[in-house]
Amino acid sequence: MFISVLDLFKIGIGPSSSHTMGPMVAAKDFRDRIQSFVANHTVPSFLQVRCTLRGSLAFTGKGHATDRAVTLGMHEYTPQGLANLNVNELFQKLWQLNTLQINQSTVTHFNPAEDIIFDRGESLPEHPNGMIFQLLDETGKTLLTETYFSIGGGFITTLQEIGQLVAPIKMDAVSSCGFPFDSANQMMKMSVDSGLSVAAMKRSNEMERISEIALNEGLDAVWDAMRTCLENGLVTEGRLPGGLNIKRRAHALYQQLQSNPEKANLNDWLCAYAMAVNEENAAGHMVVTAPTNGAAGVIPAVIYYAVKHEGATLKQVHDFLLVAGAIGGLIKHNSSISGAEVGCQGEVGSASAMAAAGLCAIKGGTTEQIENAAEIALEHHLGMTCDPVGSLVQVPCIERNGFGAIKAYTAASLAIRGDGQHFMSLDNCIAAMKQTGLEMSVKYKETSLGGLAVSITEC
Repeated sequence: MFISVLDLFKIGIGPSSSHTMGPMVAAKDFRDRIQSFVANHTVPSFLQVRCTLRGSLAFTGKGHATDRAVTLGMHEYTPQGLANLNVNELFQKLWQLNTLQINQSTVTHFNPAEDIIFDRGESLPEHPNGMIFQLLDETGKTLLTETYFSIGGGFITTLQEIGQLVAPIKMDAVSSCGFPFDSANQMMKMSVDSGLSVAAMKRSNEMERISEIALNEGLDAVWDAMRTCLENGLVTEGRLPGGLNIKRRAHALYQQLQSNPEKANLNDWLCAYAMAVNEENAAGHMVVTAPTNGAAGVIPAVIYYAVKHEGATLKQVHDFLLVAGAIGGLIKHNSSISGAEVGCQGEVGSASAMAAAGLCAIKGGTTEQIENAAEIALEHHLGMTCDPVGSLVQVPCIERNGFGAIKAYTAASLAIRGDGQHFMSLDNCIAAMKQTGLEMSVKYKETSLGGLAVSITEC
């Protein structure tokens, strides 16, 4: 199994990797298919595009800006391309348009307010995050259609592909890399047999596809985006969009810690750093999927603390990301990182396990201790629901990232003081997370139909 660290950590915009970035990528892909279809077929003078959102995308898409994402994607924008743009200003212009210029001679009607449909009926059976795109003629006949699924972390798959994939996840074959571990047990065995660390094996696998220079530049770009997002969140005040009127808190917390550092502890700093990232995500600004947007603050917070307070080097940052990527790939392959599929255990839980493994690695942990750190962190997120208030990635998501970072640091500390031997394996823990997600009520999997989302007393 191979999934690139540069695919797992993607630079884009908030507030959601599955509900914003994924639908944007899907819409852009369908736009490209329309262009190909028009170029190779005789089409009528009237064309119309329709997008029907199903399942979790329908229930929480408004709060997660899914309609905005589809609109941007249909106008050929990508999450990465929007990272440094004023998205709100751009979106307002596009929302007023009623057409798409497919080529010089073909115009397609597309009115986002009418042609993006939030269908709150039954979810598609393959995955809770479904989207059906259609190209229609004036009679309503479908000329071209594709069904997409946003499977977490900004990844998408089509209806045809999802039936062929086990995870489901797009990945390269076992024979395509030198260390093709698809379980934590295999990872540990290959490490022992080769004498290489997890970071070294992951780096070797990556370098069978891209050069070492390209890999390092990619890791630098990921870390730079994480750091920029975090530092922007530390200096920004105000209230978050969406209607809950949530006040940003990272800036005030950070100021308190800076003015009285002798009274600040590890937990304070980690919460300030993680919340800064997720406030930026909630505002729809640049963020890195780590492995999702809803959990984007955990890994940057732990790395930033290691760099700022413990003197971690750029080489160690690279190793941290490589190890975190290896663990995230295992979780995505054997379970899910989608809140709509398994709840927040798959988002913040996965991020915490990845961060714990990365931190343990740069502190000198063995492969067995790294596996132990990831297992400890994930184990103590099992059963965590995804029930965002108001369908927004704000409550409880922002604070939850701070706690995920704290658990990651604690897990790494516990593992590094042990010998790597422990009762519950990471593989078993991942399997438990998957089964828990399967048995979890749909009300608690990013539909905002239960839990905290409906536990608000109006006064």
